[in-house]
Amino acid sequence: MSDAGLEQPLLRAVGVRKRFGDTEVLRGIDLTVSKGKVVCLLGPSGAGKSTFLRCINHLETIDGGQVWVDGEPIGFRLRHGKLYELPEREVAKQRRHIGMVFQRFNLFAHRTVLENVAEGPVRVLGVATGDARREALALLDRVGLAHRADAYPGQLSGGQQQRVAIARSLAMRPKLMLFDEPTSALDPELVGEVLEVMRALAAEDMTMIVVTHEMGFAREVADEVVFMVDGAVVETGPPSQVLAAPRHERTRQFLARVL
Repeated sequence: MSDAGLEQPLLRAVGVRKRFGDTEVLRGIDLTVSKGKVVCLLGPSGAGKSTFLRCINHLETIDGGQVWVDGEPIGFRLRHGKLYELPEREVAKQRRHIGMVFQRFNLFAHRTVLENVAEGPVRVLGVATGDARREALALLDRVGLAHRADAYPGQLSGGQQQRVAIARSLAMRPKLMLFDEPTSALDPELVGEVLEVMRALAAEDMTMIVVTHEMGFAREVADEVVFMVDGAVVETGPPSQVLAAPRHERTRQFLARVL
């Protein structure tokens, strides 16, 4: 077997641009992420980090550039040398392979924890209910919440709800996990339990892109750190370089404030 296929990045973003009205939020973002790697996106508020994450799975339509996940163009199809936006049904199929965890947990309040995790595989992937519930329970055990399977989201702490949200995303068997500031809505004492689940995923070679202000997590877990300002990538490299010895003055200013 040729090694060429193994070398293809899981995610490739080239020249991604996004505008809201007169404001250009993303100004030509390039990013390549290999399978099994963890990339942390850092930068001040308004840098475009969350928008870029939403462009990866086509929750936002890009105005320029292209995103590929596992070699497939996301949100568009190439025909006769031109890109055509896919209908929402086709985009939804692509999103099955891209898990996303938001700042807010977005759990179904009227469904139990187990039902929240099992529903996606049943409705979207066509998994039998019994199989989906067994897999959901295994995933809840993986995030330390099997004992709360019959609880409702309102009976859980914020950290527990976020761990359920992670299990729900994993239930769809994603190739890529996107985390949009997953701890920013949590009380400080609950942040650690969510980061611990994410550390475990990284150790299991889950490909992850994480928008975060948790510098310790980025330093410890990231294979690559990307620093963004005003919709552009200013600096990129391993944590040992970007966080410990940044080359760009804007990176140094940011780190001086947050560290």
